[in-house]
Amino acid sequence: MMDIYRFVTRWWCAFALLASLSLLAAAHAFEVYGGLAPCALCLKQREVLWAAAGLSAMGTAWALISRARGTPRITAFLLFAIFATSAIVAGYHAGGELKWWDLPATCSGGGGQVDLSQLSAFLDGTARARPPMCDVVAWSWLGISMAGWNALISVVLAVISLIASRRPEDARAPRS
Repeated sequence: MMDIYRFVTRWWCAFALLASLSLLAAAHAFEVYGGLAPCALCLKQREVLWAAAGLSAMGTAWALISRARGTPRITAFLLFAIFATSAIVAGYHAGGELKWWDLPATCSGGGGQVDLSQLSAFLDGTARARPPMCDVVAWSWLGISMAGWNALISVVLAVISLIASRRPEDARAPRS
């Protein structure tokens, strides 16, 4: 068990890269194959995951090129901050879906004014499709929406990142 702990914390950047890219791939698959268009908050969640993927790719490359003994501790801590941000954004989105709080007017389906130009564009067939509303659950599993799952997974990734940033001193010195 201790060997698994050492391996995961030592190479956390590579695992974080895999996790971030897996979450992004799942979101893309739901969009392409499931027909679920992303709302504005879904796109914000993806931006945060792209930041995590970029940072973890740089940390993994640094560890491999410098022949260090794994993930730099500062990179693991920055990944903690990014995954915590992801959990906050996803939790805010999930809370809005559950009607615990109001989402911004541009994101919720609260009903906006329809003007005559929008109506004529609809009748002419030139109307653009409106983006999906953030306060509507498009998909759920076990009673938890996609935003809720993203929040839960992001919390787990943030905790593991924090643990990886606190691993023993001998793990951060480069090999000679």
